[in-house]
Amino acid sequence: MHSRSPALHNYFFKQYRVAGTYVPLAIRPEGLEAALRALAPLGFAGCNLTIPHKERAIAIVDEVDALARAIGAISCVVVRPDGSLWGTNNDVHGFARNILQQRPAWRADEGPAVVIGAGGGARAIVYSLVDHGAREIRLTNRTRERAETVAREFGSAVHVVNWDDRHRALDGAATLVNTTSQGMVGQLPLDLDLAKLPANALVIDIVYIPLETPLLAAARRRGNPTVDGLGMLLHQACIAWKYWFNIDPEVTAGLRATIEATIPKS
Repeated sequence: MHSRSPALHNYFFKQYRVAGTYVPLAIRPEGLEAALRALAPLGFAGCNLTIPHKERAIAIVDEVDALARAIGAISCVVVRPDGSLWGTNNDVHGFARNILQQRPAWRADEGPAVVIGAGGGARAIVYSLVDHGAREIRLTNRTRERAETVAREFGSAVHVVNWDDRHRALDGAATLVNTTSQGMVGQLPLDLDLAKLPANALVIDIVYIPLETPLLAAARRRGNPTVDGLGMLLHQACIAWKYWFNIDPEVTAGLRATIEATIPKS
């Protein structure tokens, strides 16, 4: 209900004079298959998926591309001309493009990365970090088993850290990423003590409502560079439009300002 995707995609519909609209649909997990199968007869070009549907959709769509298969999560669905559903993951490239646009000098291999969470978003981000050369990823999640599953699937660079040890895991880290919904409006703040995090470590939160989460605010106060989650949303949307309409929008300062203006300051 906090999503800015409708405002963002409808901005593109107007900009490119495409006849259509983007609507938010609240789908319960047990209704996901019926909802996805309804896309074609209802005239949809596709959809985006968010928590908690990204992993479950793998077993529903007709074809999954190699990227989403490797990640184990779908974030973008395309309705093909014959009505079949094709799934991919635009979280991976959206995450990396956002960082590099805001922090062009960032390198995934300049030191250990700490990733909080082990859901569909985390899987995409771990994949992206490995793809960009990360040599050590410290993954922590309240449910250790989920983190261990991700570690098994993404290789020796990923090391699981017990949830109780998450504060100490920040020692020597170069990048910290929150992939959970903690810190989002209506959710509790992420319980993480930044005392051991180096002052030059980059802190990233994929939450964008609020734009500055409690985690980012705490990081900024101690001098850490930060990247908010809005840019990831913007870049994901551009990738989706390429799939849906063969239109390749750019993330411009004007686009960001337009969407940022819809987000309450507090």
